[in-house]
Amino acid sequence: MRRVTYSMNVSLDGYIVGPDGGFDWTPPDEDVFRSWIDETREVGVYLLGRRLYETMLYWETADQDPSLDDSKLEWTALWKALPKVVFSTTLSAVRGHARLVSGGLAEEIERCRAEPGEGNIAIGGATLAAEAAAAGLIDEYRTRVYPVLVGGGIPFFPRHERRVDLELLETRTFDSGVVHLRHHVTR
Repeated sequence: MRRVTYSMNVSLDGYIVGPDGGFDWTPPDEDVFRSWIDETREVGVYLLGRRLYETMLYWETADQDPSLDDSKLEWTALWKALPKVVFSTTLSAVRGHARLVSGGLAEEIERCRAEPGEGNIAIGGATLAAEAAAAGLIDEYRTRVYPVLVGGGIPFFPRHERRVDLELLETRTFDSGVVHLRHHVTR
């Protein structure tokens, strides 16, 4: 069965964006970026909320930017080809290999698991991940922890969540001080 993964950059104090909505504390690092490329190769479908979808729209046309290096072009090709499901009640249309749904996260995950195909079902965005976590649908948490305290913002982990026991599967420390952690949810 296809696994559901939730993966984002996170500050040491647990936020995916700071109080001002920014994530400028995640400066480009070639090795960290390469790890995102490798992880994306494992994804069969990407589920995301409206805010993250709008942030990621840049990558739908980034290959037209002549200043992009080879790794960014590689990422762009992977992202553009990746099937995406966008959960939104306010958008009327999406672009590229995306389709729009207005509800039913659990049903959508069940549908994706039943489809033939390979690769993980990746969830992006804290709000959507919180809904999946509350329903016990996340199989694996993947974080790239940046050595910064941002003091508030949108948390990676949902608040008021039930206890979830995790098993550490992998760690990797990058030269920049970023630490990649991969945890499996034990049931």
